Amino acid sequence: MSMSHLYGRREEEEEGVEIESFEVTDWDLANEFNPERRRFRQTKEQATYGIWADKDSDEDERPSFGGKRSKDYSTPVNFVSAGLRKTAAEEKQQDKEEGSDDSEEDAPAVPPPSQRFAGGIQSGQGIGTWEKHTKGIGQKLLQKMGYQPGKGLGKNAQGIVNPIEAKVRKGKGAVGAYGNERTQQSLQDFPVVDSEEEEEKEFQKELGQWRKDPAGSTVKKKPKYSYRTADELRAKGKMVSRNMAASAGELAQVKVIDMTVREPKVYYSYSQIANKHSVPDETPPAMSTRDQKGSGFALPELEHNLQLLIDLTEQDILQSARRLQHEKDVVVSLSHESRALQSRLEAEQDAIQKMEAVLALVERFPSGETPPGEGPTLQECAQIFETLQTDYYEEYKMMGLADLAVAVVHPLLKEKLHSWEPLKVCLKYSLLHVNVHILIFNCMCLSLLRLLWEVWIPVMRMCVSGWQPRMVGPMVDCVTLWAPLLPQWILDHLLEQLILPRLQREVDNWNPLTDTVPIHSWIHPWLPLLQSRLEPLYPPIRSKLANALQRWHPSDASARLILQPWKNVFTAGAWEAFMVKNIIPKLALCLEELVINPHQQQMEPFHWVMDWEGMLSPSSLVSLFDKNFFPKWLQVLCSWLSNSPNYEEITKWYLGWKGLFSDILLTQPLIKEKFNEALDIMNRAVSSGMGGYMQPGARENIAYLTQTERRKDFQYEALQERRDAESVAQRGIGSGVPTNFKDLIQAKAEENNIVFMPIVAKRHEGKQLYTFGRIVIYIDRGVVFVQGEKTWVPTSLQSLIDMAK
Repeated sequence: MSMSHLYGRREEEEEGVEIESFEVTDWDLANEFNPERRRFRQTKEQATYGIWADKDSDEDERPSFGGKRSKDYSTPVNFVSAGLRKTAAEEKQQDKEEGSDDSEEDAPAVPPPSQRFAGGIQSGQGIGTWEKHTKGIGQKLLQKMGYQPGKGLGKNAQGIVNPIEAKVRKGKGAVGAYGNERTQQSLQDFPVVDSEEEEEKEFQKELGQWRKDPAGSTVKKKPKYSYRTADELRAKGKMVSRNMAASAGELAQVKVIDMTVREPKVYYSYSQIANKHSVPDETPPAMSTRDQKGSGFALPELEHNLQLLIDLTEQDILQSARRLQHEKDVVVSLSHESRALQSRLEAEQDAIQKMEAVLALVERFPSGETPPGEGPTLQECAQIFETLQTDYYEEYKMMGLADLAVAVVHPLLKEKLHSWEPLKVCLKYSLLHVNVHILIFNCMCLSLLRLLWEVWIPVMRMCVSGWQPRMVGPMVDCVTLWAPLLPQWILDHLLEQLILPRLQREVDNWNPLTDTVPIHSWIHPWLPLLQSRLEPLYPPIRSKLANALQRWHPSDASARLILQPWKNVFTAGAWEAFMVKNIIPKLALCLEELVINPHQQQMEPFHWVMDWEGMLSPSSLVSLFDKNFFPKWLQVLCSWLSNSPNYEEITKWYLGWKGLFSDILLTQPLIKEKFNEALDIMNRAVSSGMGGYMQPGARENIAYLTQTERRKDFQYEALQERRDAESVAQRGIGSGVPTNFKDLIQAKAEENNIVFMPIVAKRHEGKQLYTFGRIVIYIDRGVVFVQGEKTWVPTSLQSLIDMAK
């Protein structure tokens, strides 16, 4: 009971006598049974004076960590009537009036100020006036959301439909002390049926939860049983078996006594001990020891036996489940093994069928007991081996059937080659070549190759020993036909040991002066087969040709016909040396004997020399004309110009001789220089008036001829340079790699910032002149020539760069 119950005073005016009442009112009950009531800290005055202590206006304030707020005595005092608490008689009278009033539910939600307190709830006229003392954040937020002052809330400004109703509580007790307080509006909006009886039962149930036995120890409890099916037991047994570390063999039959509990318990396996702390699925409520002792039907031996039977039954079920799972696993394993054996059996059957087919093919080969002429031919054997190679490759390799080819082919091939003449019936035996080629391609065994060495090489040795090398066609055809079939070592033996010695002996017996058959007709067909092996034959051939040319004259064209096929056979050095030694002296002698007569010219010696242009190198031919032709040709021109010549005839004579030279020779600098020298002589003659009388227009004709010839030379050089540029572009000059010496000089000039450019209309010996910085150069045959004081000096590229810097 609170302090208000002990010291509470009430002043009642009954018949003018002041009475202090100590009765318990509804307000006291509501205050006591409300655990969530607001409690205030008792002040020092309240602890000292009790109910006679002055009430502080700060009692209702919420205490904080900073202590109570200090009173402000500077503010004006407002005397507001707090009202007097009604006496018990007045409250009873008010309850009677409210009970007789039929409009209890329609009572105003807020009582007038005079009903309870003088300073109670006021009308809502001044609601929101406090906002004027603030910054008006609430009004601004509403306006941002679309609210307009003077209109209602909502999407269509409809406002609230029905205001929330309030219901006046009868007394001063706590919430729910006077029953249901819901209004008619709340019942319509939230139709929930309230049952006071159910609330009372719930209250009584919650009230007794603090007891250990709410219904009392005298109430008999109904036992609760838990059942487990065999499937649940097997599932639990699987989980236990996965967690067990020991096997279910000998350890499953060990008897274990658990002494760690109050009452010792016997287990019959370690698995039971491992699961003794497992949480059961459904645990029935345990009875206290006092209740067990006080029960009237306590048979611990029977319970122990029953529990033992249950455990044994569970173990039997688990063992049966394990055996069943083991049998299922065995069935799966046996099924897999059965399928594997079935597939293996099918593979073995296929292998047997293939072996039978291979055996049938092998039995077709001739054996030692087969009469001659009755077995398969060489072509049929080749077809059998081809079938074995393509259709039964694995069996062919596994059984080594390639070695069988020697035993099968040897008698057949020996019989075929016994009467074979390679040079006479080579085309007839082309089918033999094809069959042997198929055999070697399919078998590819060393034994069969050795068979060729033992059977085919003896036949070819006898054939080559009686062969005439000048009958080159049949032997070349035979070797060419068999070369792809033969291994390299057999072919080398045939060419080097059999054929080449026969050719050497025939070359030694050859005489170019008496033999009517040219030597190149029976030597050159062997070039594709022998190639460099013929090199030992060339020196004796050149020696014999040189001896034959000692009495030769250029007028005899047969020498050129004999030597021309050897130009591309001999090496370039050997051919050039042979020409210089044996041909050029004869041609030089011919040019020396040539008489240049403008009025009656004999051209045969000149044509004899020009016929060798394709046989001689351009440098050798240019040197020949420079020494033996142009000196006397220019001398004849000078003498002709000094004797009142006809310049028109001289022009025709000049153009006639120049037309006899080929374009290749005319591009040579020395030849071009000689003809330009002739033009210079004619220009000097017409300029100086040499020779006395001069024909009208001769000077203009000679100048025109000179200009025309120079233009032709320039056009030809431009055309040649364009062709060179196109060929360079086709070879990929864009890759940045120099393709000739001029490009290399250009690249070096760019690297060193040196100007490298041609000089317009400036040439030396027909070569274009260039400026390399401040130096004048020209390029001839990959060599740079620098202009010196008197002559042109060759120099290296690095020296040229140093001089230019």
